Amino acid sequence: MLKRIKMLAALCCATVIGVSGQSISELEVSYNAKAPVESDTVNGRSQSFLLLCNNSKAKYYNAMSEYCDSLTSTPEGKKKLRDIQMAAWVTTTPQGITVDKSKGNAPEKKTHLYVTTDVGTMDVKVYDKYGDDLLVYSEPYGDIVWSIFYDETRQILGYECLKATTDYHGRHWTVWFAPDIPVPFGPWKLRGLPGLIMAASTDGGFSFEVTGLEQINKEITPVYGASDYDKTDRMKALADREYAATHRMELLQAKFGGSIVVQGGGTIAKGDSGAPHTRVPFSSRLAIEPDYDKAK
Repeated sequence: MLKRIKMLAALCCATVIGVSGQSISELEVSYNAKAPVESDTVNGRSQSFLLLCNNSKAKYYNAMSEYCDSLTSTPEGKKKLRDIQMAAWVTTTPQGITVDKSKGNAPEKKTHLYVTTDVGTMDVKVYDKYGDDLLVYSEPYGDIVWSIFYDETRQILGYECLKATTDYHGRHWTVWFAPDIPVPFGPWKLRGLPGLIMAASTDGGFSFEVTGLEQINKEITPVYGASDYDKTDRMKALADREYAATHRMELLQAKFGGSIVVQGGGTIAKGDSGAPHTRVPFSSRLAIEPDYDKAK
């Protein structure tokens, strides 16, 4: 109980911090995010994300991706990252050079997603890679309408959580939030409840689960290279992602010429080898926001 009281008091103080315009996080939340994969043999994949927040601002991101972005934001850092990766992955033999990413534990950016939220401006910004393009779009903070079930509770990390549901961008979400942690944020773009969202799940194999909470005093830094992202709208970005995934081989061949065989992650794209194409075509059913498909 003492731990909860201290956290509640600290986060109430964060109101002053948020109003003053300083982006200082009072809370760091770790999440495990699960999603389906484009394969008929693999059940799903998971990644770790962090949420930094006070009760008016938040940033959701992957720590390794941000570390890589921080290095590549300068020429010196970009060279350092490349040297680390080359030393870990590249082997030179009399027969030639081989690259094996499973060999060494080098930093590597595996997701481009950043979500920043500002209650003061009522704005949510999503930074991500769609096909070959870095894009950013905004949506209004108050877009999600929740139904709260006060008679259904669940314990998560020692906090009593209430159930809430919503229909958001083509999927029905069920979440559990902790009123004792008074921040209106959660994983990904889920927001707007009177307490931290600790767990969330929906149809199609998407889910988020909190794995850790820590009180901190840390700057919520801007997204590295934010000026490199071109502005777009959500529907176009999601449609572009599907097109790039569905026409992956054609785009690669157009870019590099000739026949290309892509292997890895349990998938094989057909090329000169004649290997079977085991990749399941991407479609809106594999998207966390499938509503863009109806807008085509």
